[in-house]
Amino acid sequence: MTEKRERAFLLGVNLNDGENFERSMQELKSLAEACRMEVAGQMTQNLAKPHNALYMGRGKLGELQDLLEQEPVDVLIFDRSLTPSQLRNLQNILDLPILDRTTLILEIFARRAQTREARLQVEAARLQYILPRLTGMHKALSRQGGGSGLANRGAGEKKLELDRRRIEKRMAELRRELDKISTERETQRRKRGQSGIPRVALVGYTNAGKSTLMNRMLETYMRNNAGKVLEKDMLFATLDTTVRRIQAGPERVFLLSDTVGFIHQLPAGLVKAFRSTLDEAREADLLLLVLDDSDEDHIRQKQVTEETLKELGAGDIPVIYVYNKADLRLGEEELPRVRGDRIYMSARSGAGVPELTDMIFARLKKTGGAG
Repeated sequence: MTEKRERAFLLGVNLNDGENFERSMQELKSLAEACRMEVAGQMTQNLAKPHNALYMGRGKLGELQDLLEQEPVDVLIFDRSLTPSQLRNLQNILDLPILDRTTLILEIFARRAQTREARLQVEAARLQYILPRLTGMHKALSRQGGGSGLANRGAGEKKLELDRRRIEKRMAELRRELDKISTERETQRRKRGQSGIPRVALVGYTNAGKSTLMNRMLETYMRNNAGKVLEKDMLFATLDTTVRRIQAGPERVFLLSDTVGFIHQLPAGLVKAFRSTLDEAREADLLLLVLDDSDEDHIRQKQVTEETLKELGAGDIPVIYVYNKADLRLGEEELPRVRGDRIYMSARSGAGVPELTDMIFARLKKTGGAG
């Protein structure tokens, strides 16, 4: 039986502010598809700045209403975060469930979270974002058949107040639970630090191949299939941080952690919610910044990753730049290539794994992280 997917329509405003707008809209489409939606089309507008009340101009919204009469859709998705008043006004005019980029990313995270910690982190971020937007989000929440138990069809002011109190109470519960988990995670990190084994963290844009690289390391050195992590060609396939011991030979041991991927305009609430998980990167001796060399936008993705690492307090940790999927651009026979602190390789085939391992230990020895 074929799954019936929600039909989504994308809406974007090009502010000509230096952003690669076309690329951003393509990424929005990929996010919608990662949320198992069918993208029915899109409409964009050039503006010097977003409309204060409606994000898009009234005339463009009129065009959208005419189009929607001919092309029924289930949900509208806007390319940037909407303010609470914009969301409320748009909901009143368009009378359709509305998601913005942040809500869409939060929904993907909610669907993908596997461990209890990840589920709690995502729920905390979602509730923090929902609270000031509650009035305008009731229709979007009801389309999900729950939305953390907050859906109320045709809710009035009394219902909204009840929801606010329930959300605030739940947020307080989540903070307590996450603080407890964070303390436990800190204790685990301290024990690993006391072991004297150097710590290496995989970081990078979502879908760059971090999990594939970890699995190839495990296959190469540990013959370990039980410890492998999920690898899938989709945005945010991995949300949970995994730490594995890699023994590449006598006196060649390190702990390798796989972390959640970054993305342009990653919601601040998610970065905050996942901070305890991302501390694996902040406390590493060395970072492997994984880039998709076959993606023409990898330079911007590198910038986004470096900016997020600075925000996390991990901007000064030594880095090796791993240009993964280089076989798609250069060809398998050209790999691996090592250029200073960069390696061009293929995690999928394993071409470059021994050379990367040598780079890791050389860099750890240089920075005092080994032994």
